[in-house]
Amino acid sequence: IFPAFACNDKESITVKDLLLHRSGLIPDNALSDYQDGPVKAWERICELKLVAPVGTAFKYSDVNFIVLGKLVEHFTGKTLHQYTQDAIFRPLGMNHSGFMPSPELSAKCAPTEQREGRWMQGEVHDPRAYLLGGIAGHAGLFSTAEDIAIYAKTMLHHGGKILSPSTVHAMTDAYAVPGGLRGLGWDKRTSFSINRGDLLSRSAFGHGGFTGNVLWIDPELDLFFIFLSNRVHPNGKGLVNPLAGKIANVVAAAMSQSQPIAIPARPAVLTGLDVLERNGFRELAGQRIGLITNHTGRNNQGQSAVQLLQKAPNVKLKVLFSPEHGFEGKLDLDKVSDSQDKGTGIKIYSLYGETRRPTMEMLAQLDTVVFDIQDIGTRFYTYISTMGEAMIASAEHHRKFVVLDRPNPINGVDVVGPMLDPKSESFVGFHRLPVRHGMTIGELARMFKQELKLDLDLHVIACEGWARGDYWDATGLTWINPSPNMRNLTQALLYPGIGLIETTNVSVGRGTDTPFEVVGAPWMDSRELARELNSKGMQGVKFVPIEFTPTSSKFANEACKGINILVTNRNAIEPVRVGLTLAATLRRLYPEAWETKSLNRLLSNQATLKLLLDGRSVDELEPAILDGMSEFMRKREEHLLYPVK
Repeated sequence: IFPAFACNDKESITVKDLLLHRSGLIPDNALSDYQDGPVKAWERICELKLVAPVGTAFKYSDVNFIVLGKLVEHFTGKTLHQYTQDAIFRPLGMNHSGFMPSPELSAKCAPTEQREGRWMQGEVHDPRAYLLGGIAGHAGLFSTAEDIAIYAKTMLHHGGKILSPSTVHAMTDAYAVPGGLRGLGWDKRTSFSINRGDLLSRSAFGHGGFTGNVLWIDPELDLFFIFLSNRVHPNGKGLVNPLAGKIANVVAAAMSQSQPIAIPARPAVLTGLDVLERNGFRELAGQRIGLITNHTGRNNQGQSAVQLLQKAPNVKLKVLFSPEHGFEGKLDLDKVSDSQDKGTGIKIYSLYGETRRPTMEMLAQLDTVVFDIQDIGTRFYTYISTMGEAMIASAEHHRKFVVLDRPNPINGVDVVGPMLDPKSESFVGFHRLPVRHGMTIGELARMFKQELKLDLDLHVIACEGWARGDYWDATGLTWINPSPNMRNLTQALLYPGIGLIETTNVSVGRGTDTPFEVVGAPWMDSRELARELNSKGMQGVKFVPIEFTPTSSKFANEACKGINILVTNRNAIEPVRVGLTLAATLRRLYPEAWETKSLNRLLSNQATLKLLLDGRSVDELEPAILDGMSEFMRKREEHLLYPVK
């Protein structure tokens, strides 16, 4: 479509990549690129290089929409101003909307800042759009609340005169991007979504504008929310997004109180075990079973997989296997011994003892190995390693392998590096995955089979009713601590980041009531560390200086000074970034006290490690964090079982 733009590795960028801000382009190229006029500006835009591999990172970029505006002109033969007037504003009767308003309308516009000794009024505030002549794909539209209301109603009514229903659906559907969900050109759930509040439905879509404008449209609640301000007046400062989000909450709450709204009920989530039970265990009929499970292997009614398979008709449960932390999930030991199930008397072989892979002796009387354990979505959580080792053993000894899938509790959308280095596999890094892989155990099993080239009869019994964007609290399922120090969803969310540093000489809260929510050591300065971390402005998280005394693990019975990590916005926080920022800050503040010789044990990425030890900032780590992610995302796609809804 745009050959001149394809240089410098940009040839694989698609229109969809531009719309979703996953093109890998810089958020804003230098203002000096525009100061020699539009023709020269476009030459420089075309010469831009990627700052991340295509598809691997969500970077909100004005450049994306500047290019999209150019594509509209290419396809229509009209300027963006002419086309939007002909195709959108005039057909809808939006008579006060468009680029470069007339003198009459300009006089009614809210002023923004002073520039060149005069107030800007009716002129685009964005400096790049201004230098492009006031018409650009990323900025420059003027409108009124009344006109925007016409557009919002059109979107609620499936496109009205200007768009087909299928186009509206494509625009407003949820698309997974690293770090959240976007529509095509719309925001849905990302770090930019603070202006949507908390009470809009899952289907809501919207956007904010730099000068202080917000629009959200919610088809389920049948409402739209418009907030217009000139927050940059008079000095370019001001913050309205938190205020807009609070007002959106008031609007949504008032709507729900004033009139009952019928929101379609989502189906209850069924785990693979629930589906197996509902289907009468037919997938296991006539087979001798070995079950790898622990206390998390329960159905919706709380019955264990052991109980269900023991009673299942035409199924013979012969042996059990347990992972790290033992069959009841209570042990925090270097090795776990074999044992016996109290309820059935069946032998339990530990796969976290003398062996971590089932032996031929253990598999001798089996036809099929079944895996049913709740994972938490982080590469170094060892239950997926137990599954992988068992898959290898089952392939070697020609046993069928069945995975009863379960949701990823920290969602199946967010995928965050760094990648595990090649040939660095271990029991806390079974396969080349990023720290957050955004997959379920069933999807991982499909990937392991293909990439390890296993000659394995693999069957995944998928969940029903789970969507990729769901966190655990959207499933309706009971939270069962998957391990002794994973006690709630907040801790599971923080674990991919905070867990990275627990191999060093810090306490991550083991031996307290809030593991992974606190970090400390006797040699830290609580206030200094909290102040430094808060100064980074990371979204969705705050740090409070505290003191605590663990009763076990690192610094048992020693007073530690450190931080309490408060998640203030789950949809904005980037847990891995939090962990890496914490590591970079510890390195800078306490280069002698903080011992880093074991830091790479879970990080497992030498390039990232070296940059951390060299004192680099997290932004400077990004090339190492993204290295290999594009290839992983491509491979991951073919193994996914669940849509984003």
